[in-house]
Amino acid sequence: MKRIRGPLAALALAVSVFPAAQAQEKYPTRPVEVIVPWGPGGGADQTGRMIAKLLESDLKVSFPVINVPGATGNTGMAKLLSAPPDGYSMAILTADTYATQATSTPKWTLKDIIPVAVMIKQPSGLYVAGNSTLKTWAEVEKEARSRPLKVAISGLGSPDEITVNFLNSRGMKLIAVPYAKPGERYTAILGGHADLLYSPVGNIKTYVDGGQMRPVLFLSPDKLAGFADTPTSKQLGYEILLPQFRAVVVRAGTDPARVKYLADALARVYAHPEYKKFLKDATGSDDSFETGPKAVTFMQGELDSMRKALAAVGGK
Repeated sequence: MKRIRGPLAALALAVSVFPAAQAQEKYPTRPVEVIVPWGPGGGADQTGRMIAKLLESDLKVSFPVINVPGATGNTGMAKLLSAPPDGYSMAILTADTYATQATSTPKWTLKDIIPVAVMIKQPSGLYVAGNSTLKTWAEVEKEARSRPLKVAISGLGSPDEITVNFLNSRGMKLIAVPYAKPGERYTAILGGHADLLYSPVGNIKTYVDGGQMRPVLFLSPDKLAGFADTPTSKQLGYEILLPQFRAVVVRAGTDPARVKYLADALARVYAHPEYKKFLKDATGSDDSFETGPKAVTFMQGELDSMRKALAAVGGK
């Protein structure tokens, strides 16, 4: 029989070892914390609050959202990993935070958590302010080859920074400026403190729809609906994608019955019409939802892609 190794083995172990008393208790009987490792207003916060709202309606218990920004999301993850593995704390893990696992000194690893469900996958892009003199990616690229341009990003070690470094390896002069709080990133681009913003389009849909921001490049293999004139990384020959994703995770060691209970509830959330609209507005992929071993396989694949992209620009 083939032996299971790596993250899948860690997941199997995590969901097979747990306190017997935990398995016997009814669950949930009290509020379940939803830790968002980013400040209010961004995509992780929007996702967390939508999930919490629909879970509360379904399970009839409170799911309070707690914003814990800092260290590219790792401050919030530290809060999750310091909580008991009892299913009463969950976190919204984003690709930004997960990318820090691609470094040589990660603060935690996939074996420390259980991915309950991947709830959204979406492409990211680069944006300019609506009143910017730079109107197209061709103009941005030309300008970035002649002088440094500041890019507002979510944090160091994130796909944002990896992408900036990738573009710099192609002869551009981009400076990544991290902001832990989404609102600060948006203010930076709107106030002229940054030349570009890196973000999934769904996070800033209101600004894009209102003409306050304009996409100039999407990190995507395909054109995005409604943005026929905006080029994609594949179209321009850039071998980098690193899509955003947001997953609900709990601490390793959580009772597998509780993990399954949450996964089943999140499947109902994903199928809810309100969440479907949220997913569409956020330009989320139709096949976003993953749970169980498939979620682990997806996340391992993303980590491999991040490591490959990091190695391509000489990262460690």
